[in-house]
Amino acid sequence: MSLFSKENKEVFSKPLNLDHPILVQVLGICSALAVTAQLEPAIVMGLAVTVITAFANVIISLIRKTIPMRIRIVVQLVVVAALVTIVSQILKAFAYDVSVQLSVYVGLIITNCILMGRLEAFAMMNKPWPSFIDGVSNGLGYAMILVIVGGVREFFGRGSLLGFQILPQSFYDFGYVNNGMMTMPAMALILLGCVIWVHRAYFFKEK
Repeated sequence: MSLFSKENKEVFSKPLNLDHPILVQVLGICSALAVTAQLEPAIVMGLAVTVITAFANVIISLIRKTIPMRIRIVVQLVVVAALVTIVSQILKAFAYDVSVQLSVYVGLIITNCILMGRLEAFAMMNKPWPSFIDGVSNGLGYAMILVIVGGVREFFGRGSLLGFQILPQSFYDFGYVNNGMMTMPAMALILLGCVIWVHRAYFFKEK
């Protein structure tokens, strides 16, 4: 099979739209709600899940024929736990402030249902390259929602993006006030619901 065959292109494109892990399958929304108060931790979390999902898929695909079926979930958890530990240590070494913001949520990637779902539904039945593509695509689909929600919440809640002030002081001088509700956890759920509604109304047609 060609590296960029029609099948592989479909594997990459479906999780970004018609089979989106959050918008269509409604998976992984817990962490999507928890780390989107600001854009920076949302980006880092999205990238972390993308990297871990991609490489976990590859590893499980490589060893899938040697894994006894009765302990396959345990093996998958061990692989994911090892990758999460590596990513967590890298974040603490090179992006400590962000790792503090993400707190326990990096560790909870181990139980992310998107990741475990792809290992069980795809990596256990496919070769390494398609599994890698599937992991990257599902991770990017997840990250895309985090970036959208995190960007909207930080912009309207703080007037900034990535910590840089976007709204000029003149806005505040004229009486503009940041929307404090955007910094509250409930707004993440409301915004995510709006994104799902828009996607299903305009891009996704259920059979």
